[in-house]
Amino acid sequence: MVVGASSVETAEDEAAGAGEHARTSQLRRRLGRADLRAVPETRRALRELLRHWGRPGRSDVAELLTSELVTNALVHTDRDAVLTATVGPHGLRVEVRDFVTRRPRLRVPNADDGTHGRGLFLVQSLADAWGVRAHGVGKAVWFELDAGAA
Repeated sequence: MVVGASSVETAEDEAAGAGEHARTSQLRRRLGRADLRAVPETRRALRELLRHWGRPGRSDVAELLTSELVTNALVHTDRDAVLTATVGPHGLRVEVRDFVTRRPRLRVPNADDGTHGRGLFLVQSLADAWGVRAHGVGKAVWFELDAGAA
């Protein structure tokens, strides 16, 4: 299975009402169906995107949460997915879009489940905001992190 092309883009957007220019960088990557090699590859690409971003530890949290969303999309949908990570002046937004309409369920981790069932619980616990939205054919699961939050 082949991991699709990825790209990092940088753009200058005019800050709302301030007349300043703020850098916005974006990572986009197509994730091949059931290709779990995409998880560490995505972590490395995100680490590069975030190497000068946020307070210490914020990029580690971003990598963990991104890994959870990517893994969930590849394991639970048996379809391709698309990752978009955008770093802007106010923080980071990561979105993983898949092509299955079934919404993920947030479960409280159970000790009997081993390592399963903790992904969305981690996202809920560590992200500043997160959610699921319908997206044409399928859905997008997303989270946001403020660069300065502790």
